[in-house]
Amino acid sequence: MTTQPINRQNKLPLYQQLYEILRGNIARGVWKVGEMIPTEPELIEGYGVSRTTVRQVLDLLVNEGLIYRQQGRGSFVAEPTLEQGLVRITSFTEDMRQRGLVPGTQVIYTGLVPATEDVAEKLSIPAGIELARLERLRLANGEPMSIEEAYLVHSLCPGIFSHDYALMPLRETLETDYGIRLVRAKQLIRAVTASVGQARLLNVPVRSPLLFLERVSFSQIGRPVEFLRIYYRADRYTLYNELNG
Repeated sequence: MTTQPINRQNKLPLYQQLYEILRGNIARGVWKVGEMIPTEPELIEGYGVSRTTVRQVLDLLVNEGLIYRQQGRGSFVAEPTLEQGLVRITSFTEDMRQRGLVPGTQVIYTGLVPATEDVAEKLSIPAGIELARLERLRLANGEPMSIEEAYLVHSLCPGIFSHDYALMPLRETLETDYGIRLVRAKQLIRAVTASVGQARLLNVPVRSPLLFLERVSFSQIGRPVEFLRIYYRADRYTLYNELNG
């Protein structure tokens, strides 16, 4: 095994140096996705570190989603997660195309439903007002990525379900057919676990971690139009933001 040596004169702890070396190898493609990285004994011998140090580093890489372990086999390079920025409203289709991935959508549900009290509060409407509910499974290169539940004030977009949203982006319909542009949004994010139904759709184990996002989107005249719930696979998505001090 060819290795970048650890510098014993460096003030950085050995585990930190080994972590940077292995992480760099993954980032540069020294080991490809799905390829097994050197075993614990190989890392111990190659870098002259203890088993405790190697396991500490491997735990860090697993927690970052850079590698995954298979019992009795070893550690393998994981599929990279998809980052989604939080600085602008981007449709799933647009987002995936920008990444060079093929977006896909399966429509799970369409129908008209009365606004529950919590959704009505988000949309600043009375409870019971008719909403258009659209639920979709989102895919990238055929792999399930997220589940989206969209609630729209139906009086603002009557006949919204005349289109096939497995093929057409919802935001495009709102703009072209109803003159509604979603220009601003408020959202919150928290961690949840996958229910039985969500796990089946996303092809993950029950109670797997998910990133849950709630978003209220506003039109160009400042009116709340859409309430959105999104459940992202936490092993495939990273949400990021840039902050200025």
